[in-house]
Amino acid sequence: MHSQAAVQAHPDRACQALRTIAERDGELRAFAWRADPATLGAARPGPLSGMAFGVKDVIDVAGMPTGCGAEAADMSAKVFDAACVAQLRAAGAVPVGKTVTAEFAHMAPGPTRNPRRPTHTPGGSSSGSAAAVAAGMVDLALGTQTGGSIIRPAAFCGVVGYKPTFGRVHRAGMQVLCDTLDTIGWFTRSVEETIAVASVLMPRPGNARQDGRGPRVAVLPCASLGRLSPAAQTAMDHCIEVLQSLGATILRPGLDADIDTLVGVHGRVMRYEFARGMLPIVQARAAGVTAQTAETVREGLAIGYDEYVRQQHLRAALAARWLDALADVDFIVSPSAPGEAPQGLASTGSSVFNRIWSLLGWPCLHLPTATGELGLPVGVQWIGRPDHDAELLGWAAALHPALDRRAGQAGSRAMRG
Repeated sequence: MHSQAAVQAHPDRACQALRTIAERDGELRAFAWRADPATLGAARPGPLSGMAFGVKDVIDVAGMPTGCGAEAADMSAKVFDAACVAQLRAAGAVPVGKTVTAEFAHMAPGPTRNPRRPTHTPGGSSSGSAAAVAAGMVDLALGTQTGGSIIRPAAFCGVVGYKPTFGRVHRAGMQVLCDTLDTIGWFTRSVEETIAVASVLMPRPGNARQDGRGPRVAVLPCASLGRLSPAAQTAMDHCIEVLQSLGATILRPGLDADIDTLVGVHGRVMRYEFARGMLPIVQARAAGVTAQTAETVREGLAIGYDEYVRQQHLRAALAARWLDALADVDFIVSPSAPGEAPQGLASTGSSVFNRIWSLLGWPCLHLPTATGELGLPVGVQWIGRPDHDAELLGWAAALHPALDRRAGQAGSRAMRG
């Protein structure tokens, strides 16, 4: 929308988002901070005019604190927007609040509940962002991923979650703790909306795919990482069956022997970087850091620099091998999560199926496709080769309608050209 009428309507839509947040957030607790309606201001014209968005509370928004889900955080109001927030504003979208994160985007969960069933986790660490989109509070929400903090909550809440190629979205104004892992991404309710956001936040994301042929798809079930629930396994099987029916070539690359090694490298790199990023905070405000986070800091500080360099060399060697093995693949299909969202709020669930791709820095997309036996969402994870975000998003836009078996979705439609 670019018309003057659309621009004038923009504040009303943002105010409606704030009303919805006020009505629903008492139960869901997806927001850590809400914008004052009086400060929303006039909208800018642009491709996202009229879209209200939430911002994970590790990313700066001018006039709001960045609390990082932590008692130890600096709660003074920020003067400037993060780069990604500024880009979205320039495109006509408006931030309506800061969404809840696990403490310092790590493991200690916040209070957010799953809008699909409040007794179950929404996932994390971008819990509030996924829940806010799933509950219809906002059109889109920014999140971050170090291990599985976008794909997992997208899976548990039943929304589209996107983690771009590492480095494609500028991190200025983000609380970066794991320098070679932390990636900004986002949540929406459709692939088309995800592409619209990508066109603003990323250079040349496009909507490219190869017309006139089926995709070449690698299937990586990652069986060594754990058994899938029946619903998650069915989602994988259905995805592969539909892709084959639409002319896809299904490949089974022999990479299973590397999977456990990659997960282990991710853990050591993450702990080393997180510990050093957290060190100033722990030194200044140790009493405000949870025991769970403090333990990760201790573990990370015990990893020496030589070991860290060794892990990074191993990471680079494995990345080169995987890139070579998958050079002719359009995208990869893998589980997003072991199953539906677990019951309880003490944990955000397992990110084990996401860590490989965070380590490699490849773009990942969660596609919600069905409802499991517990009545909660399930779906699949699609992964593209690095810097092939446009192709991944293009294939997803074309194929997701054929995969989607959720009530009210056009799951039987064939591949669109």
